[in-house]
Amino acid sequence: MAEQDLAAIARTIIDANQYMTLATADAAGQPWASPVFYATADYAEFYWVSAPETTHSRNLAQRPEISIVIFDSTAPEGAGQAVYLSATAEQVPDDDLDRALAVYPGGGGLAPREAREQVQAPAPYRLYRATAYEWSILCPRDAGPRGTGACTPHGVPFDHRVQVRLG
Repeated sequence: MAEQDLAAIARTIIDANQYMTLATADAAGQPWASPVFYATADYAEFYWVSAPETTHSRNLAQRPEISIVIFDSTAPEGAGQAVYLSATAEQVPDDDLDRALAVYPGGGGLAPREAREQVQAPAPYRLYRATAYEWSILCPRDAGPRGTGACTPHGVPFDHRVQVRLG
C-alpha cells in the first residue's frame, strides 16, 4: 500500500474521533493511561484540557515524553485500526494560548477572552499540547478469519505497525 494511502488512513482515524488515550509515566517510570477529548488542526499538535492536579498532568510535568493512541472502539474484533503517536507534551504557555485556543474548541463558542479565563489561574483547568514527532498505524493485512491473513508487503501474520508521515 502506498505511503499516501497509509497517511490517508491515519488522517481519517484522527478526523473521525474525539478522544485519544495519553500514555504517561511518572518520574519513577510508573505508567498511566488517560482518555482525553482532543482537537488538532495539523495532525502534529494535539490539544486537550485537564486539571494540573490529575495524574497524567503531573506525570507530563515531570516527564514530557508521552505516547498517544487514537482508535475507533466501535470497530468489530479483527477490523480495528488506530493511529499511534510518539510526542512531547506541555501545558500551553500563556503567551501561546490565543493560537492554541484557535484550534481547541473554546468551550461552546466562547469569546477568546472568556476561553482564556477558563484555562488560566484561578480557573481549575489548563490547556495542554502534545507535539507529535512519530506516527504509525497497524499495517493493513489481507482479509482472513478474524484478521488472520498476512500483510502483503511484510508477509507476517501478526499485527505490526508501519510509520506514516503526517507532520
